[in-house]
Amino acid sequence: MKNSILLITLSLFLNCTLNGQNKSDKKTQYKITKTDAEWKNSLTKMQYYVLREAGTERAFSSSLDKNYTDGTYNCAACNTPLYKSQNKFDSGSGWPSFDRAVKGNVALDVDYKLGYARTELKCNTCGGHLGHSFNDGPQKTTGKRHCINGVALNFIPK
Repeated sequence: MKNSILLITLSLFLNCTLNGQNKSDKKTQYKITKTDAEWKNSLTKMQYYVLREAGTERAFSSSLDKNYTDGTYNCAACNTPLYKSQNKFDSGSGWPSFDRAVKGNVALDVDYKLGYARTELKCNTCGGHLGHSFNDGPQKTTGKRHCINGVALNFIPK
């Protein structure tokens, strides 16, 4: 009896895990698409690692973390405006943090790379990986923290 319950529980767990992972494996069509070779040619090695391979830069390595100049943060891969400086805040995390994105320009996806679901943020124009969203942002605004790799952004001063 114990073996039957264990087998049923294990089957349900694997089924749910595999179904959850399949949902994020769907290929989304983006307005800007390039081959891997084209992306490698147009991005630095670190930009390619973050934007195309969903990597993460080291904390506190981006000069954009402490940039508080008025302007817009655009996607480093396709120049789509993603974040406005008035929505940036110092989270202390070591990565540029924003409480919201430019409406319609950042897509949400699910990332299971650490073994549990996280909200991944992607450029809605080219699909470039930007970072992740967490629920520990400023409570007076959205309560969200968009934790973004600085290398995925180009800052355009106002």
